[in-house]
Amino acid sequence: MAPRPAAASPLLLPALLARSTADKGLVQGLYVLAIALALEVSVGKTNTVLALNGSDVLLPCTFTTCIGFQDLIFTWYFNSTEMIYHGKIKSKTSEPFLVSRNPRVEFVGSTTGKDNNISIVLKDVELSDAGKYTCHVKNPKEKNAQHNATIILTVVHKMEETDNTLTLIIVGVVGGFFGLLILFMLVKRVILFIIKKVQDGKKECLVSSSGNDNTENGLAGSKAEQKAPPKA
Repeated sequence: MAPRPAAASPLLLPALLARSTADKGLVQGLYVLAIALALEVSVGKTNTVLALNGSDVLLPCTFTTCIGFQDLIFTWYFNSTEMIYHGKIKSKTSEPFLVSRNPRVEFVGSTTGKDNNISIVLKDVELSDAGKYTCHVKNPKEKNAQHNATIILTVVHKMEETDNTLTLIIVGVVGGFFGLLILFMLVKRVILFIIKKVQDGKKECLVSSSGNDNTENGLAGSKAEQKAPPKA
């Protein structure tokens, strides 16, 4: 008769259950992380856009995917509820085709190049157009993975002139400092050059004077020898 397998100790059951739960959580976490890394939507380094009333404004959006895409769906929403552009992309080799759009919205992106660009332009913006614009992407090839990014649009009557006084002061102070530093270095070089010339001139005078003294001493000695009386 085959021996029965030993039953797990009651003390070990909580540890085994905790380990099983942790393993499931780890697997789920890795799955979510893989999906997050596979599909990502971006609206650039900053998510704020300032537009002048009556102008056309670009709303940028790109997406990246690690395993490619097929029958991808992208949608632009205004304030999370109003759909202003809806498009589909068959594959990387084909450009997006329009499903529906707001008459004032124009697609200006391209997905056959290096970047998967699904940017749009909102024409003749009004003050009421200010708000949140969300770029949403769904990729069926990645088990219908979805991701989105939001731009905050601000519309103004006129662009405010920025006060550059502080910047100009800083630039002037820094420029003046470097200018004085360069002037100081030039004056220093000129002074050192003059001092060197003066010292060289003094050395030449000393050498010349010493030579003249030696010559005069030699002449005086020879004359004294000539005038000395003859010995008896």
